[in-house]
Amino acid sequence: MSITDTKTVASIIGGETRESGERVESRNPARLEELVCEAWMSDADVFTDACRAARAAQRDWAAVPAPVRGKAIQAIGRLVEDNKEALARLVTREVGKPYPESLGEVQEIIDTCDFFLGEGRRLYGQTVPSEMPDKQLFTFRNPVGVAAIITAGNFPVAVPSWYLVPALLCGNAVVWKPADYTPALGDALGRLFINGGLPEGVLNVVHCDGPSAFEGLERALDERLLDKVGFTGSSAVGSKIGELCGRHVQSPCLELGGKNPLVVMADADLDLAAEGSLFSGFGTAGQRCTSLGTVIVHESVHDEFMRRFNALVEGAAIGDPFEEVLYGPMIHERFSERFEDWLGLIRDHHTVSGSTATGRITSDNPREGFVGDPDAGIFCHPTIVDGVVAEDEIYRTETFGPIVGVATFSDFDEAMDLANGHGYGLSAAIYTTDARSAFHFRERVSAGMVSINNSTSGAEAHLPFGGNGKSGNGSRQSGIWVLDQFTRWQSMNWDYAGKLQKAQMEVAELTGDSGFRLAWD
Repeated sequence: MSITDTKTVASIIGGETRESGERVESRNPARLEELVCEAWMSDADVFTDACRAARAAQRDWAAVPAPVRGKAIQAIGRLVEDNKEALARLVTREVGKPYPESLGEVQEIIDTCDFFLGEGRRLYGQTVPSEMPDKQLFTFRNPVGVAAIITAGNFPVAVPSWYLVPALLCGNAVVWKPADYTPALGDALGRLFINGGLPEGVLNVVHCDGPSAFEGLERALDERLLDKVGFTGSSAVGSKIGELCGRHVQSPCLELGGKNPLVVMADADLDLAAEGSLFSGFGTAGQRCTSLGTVIVHESVHDEFMRRFNALVEGAAIGDPFEEVLYGPMIHERFSERFEDWLGLIRDHHTVSGSTATGRITSDNPREGFVGDPDAGIFCHPTIVDGVVAEDEIYRTETFGPIVGVATFSDFDEAMDLANGHGYGLSAAIYTTDARSAFHFRERVSAGMVSINNSTSGAEAHLPFGGNGKSGNGSRQSGIWVLDQFTRWQSMNWDYAGKLQKAQMEVAELTGDSGFRLAWD
């Protein structure tokens, strides 16, 4: 793309483009010479203005009947479907995700829209019987109001849809801040949503960096412009957002990091476990919140599992994401730099395998069988670290990249201690042919999502997604469960008795003979 035809994107506030702030570049991480777009990075003032625009638009949007709002969600889904290949190509260009994965990510938006189309006719309340005569009780779901959504760039279009679709369907107005390193995708997805029929101001897109967004959140909360915050990102930032919202007696929706365990029992299908570990640990170059952190293998099958796992990792194709590869580049150079820090957690008692070298893949530090030009982008060697123990820093640190630890256990209690001891609780998997082990694992693991004989990654649009502990505050996305994040229950009682009736004080009583006994003996 030449300088003359470079696309420039900017924040969208109240339906108008706001060009202000610093102008930054977004480059293809697999081919750094390719400029994807330039973007205006706004400041906290623009973020706050977006919240004001959302507040001004929200009441009228909430007044639109929910089934009609559902039609807007349907239109958004069809627009995304019609633009599926174009959007998927942009995902691959801006974050380096292999094209088949990018297609799957865009399909997740379509599935989410299809699911919530029906919820526009099913935002059910309940009619509840009263303890008083001539009185009826009701419950209703009301929109929260204005929601600020801040998302990461590893799933730059699917995860935002998990927030945006239900929030809009429920009658809320939204301010969305995409990751600052995915501005092209933020603009593309925002415009697909807006062109689905959303009135001006109902969805606002703000391109800015993290500190500006946090300052904007502070101001908007102080001005009572925001009613809900949704955040997907690191546990450290999520903790700060939770603290900020707590000062305003708000409960944010936090979807944070993970150190996701995969337990391999002695009776496991080792080929299946190795394949699941490959995809869990190295899909998307390990840059998922649900990526495998530590494989926890029974001592009796450790060596055989490692033989199979190593063979798969060493033979995996890595490189150009438009080719048939397991994974492509790191999403952004900041993650490549952090990967070097995580390699620094390897100790002398560890055994390293998985590739022909470690660190960044270059022509001077090659990966055997690399697909494409390693010097063109920011690619990293897959790294397996065997011999991990609970005292290791690498055991308890989320390593956002293609690095997987392996630990060994002798009994089930030890496996559970290793599965839970790091304090995260997002996703977990167990490979076993014993139903008792599977159910005992489900009962005792701290994760919000559990897989049996499957990957730690792989959400579906109609299942609750979210974690516990350092992985989140118990809030859930996807399916009907996310409705509780974007609605508030309201109860109503209607007394038509024509007189004041006092609950708990004037309730009719039925009397019986408590001393009655059968006389059949």
